[in-house]
Parts: sequence; structure tokens; C-alpha cells
Amino acid sequence: ATPRTQSALLEAMQERQVTVDIATHALPRPFRVMATQRPIELEGTFPLPEAQLDRFLMKVALGYPDESSENDMLLRFERSDPLETLEAVIGPEDILAMQEAIRAVRVEASVRQYVVNVCRATRAHDDILLGASPRATLALYRTCQARAAINGRDFVIPDDVKEMAPHVLTHRLVVNPQTRLRGRLPGDVASEVVDTV
Repeated sequence: ATPRTQSALLEAMQERQVTVDIATHALPRPFRVMATQRPIELEGTFPLPEAQLDRFLMKVALGYPDESSENDMLLRFERSDPLETLEAVIGPEDILAMQEAIRAVRVEASVRQYVVNVCRATRAHDDILLGASPRATLALYRTCQARAAINGRDFVIPDDVKEMAPHVLTHRLVVNPQTRLRGRLPGDVASEVVDTV
């Protein structure tokens, strides 16, 4: 998007409001921004600044579907578009209640310190120019609580941190130019940090 559009998106993501002319409008809760990225097609696009990337909770790489799933996709879309009949399965109040419940998932002091140590290690790593921000630390903490809840636990374990760290940290890290020239990407460095802390 253009810088002006990115600025408006940043206001929505951080302030949870939008400003049109001189009128400011609060966004409804829950409010989420989901975006797709196609790093191959960069012509006519502007890269997102680090401050905006930091406000995305996670980056998840989907890749291509397997052969069976791709065949199933063709069958689903053969006669009609299933998105036209898609219905909500949960309401906003349910999402807010789940968000509140996730905050009750326990994180023992040693696991909390592990989250902090992983994020701080990115700031001291030789291959990283810009490490994980305090916002990233909080994002990793919250996603670990969510993963524990999804797995039916009311407590976080170190494996939650190991699983969520690449998704939460990779898009926030800026590697040194020399590191990039050696073919190492932020995801490689994030994985190394998780493996060594």
C-alpha cells in the first residue's frame, strides 16, 4: 500500500481507531487485521516499516496445499463458490470471552523468564541488526497462553514457546546485510536463537 494507507492502517492497529478528515471513530472489538504477503511481486508496492510489522501478532507461511487438498479444492469450487454460503460460527462476544479466558492460563516464573530470554537473545545476536521488541515479548507470551489453551491446558510449557517463537519473531527481526548475503533469513536466525537459549 502507499505510505498514506499504511499510516491509516497503523492507526487502526495501534490506536484501535480510524480518523477520517477530523472525525475519529473507535473500531469495534474485536478488531483484527489480516494481510497476505507475496514477496515475489514487489513492483508497485511499498515495504512495510518495522513499526508496522511489529504490530502484526504472527506471520504464518501457508505454502502450497498437498495434492489431495488441491483436488478437494477443485471439487468444492466445481459448481459454486462455497464462500458465498459461508456463515459465522462464533460471535464477537464469544471471541472476547475467549481472549479473556486465555489471560487466565498460568505461566510459571521459569517459563516467563524463558520467553524474556528468547526475545532478549535476538537483540544480542551477531546476525541481527534489529531484534525483538518488548511488543514481541508480549506477543510471544500471549500466543503461548493461547496455544496452551487450544491444547487443553491451563498452563504454558516450554514447548509452547519453542513452537510459537518462529511465528511471532521472524517478521520482526532485521538481519545484517552480510547475514542476508550469506543466504540466512530471519527465520533461520530465529530458529537458531530458540535452539540455543
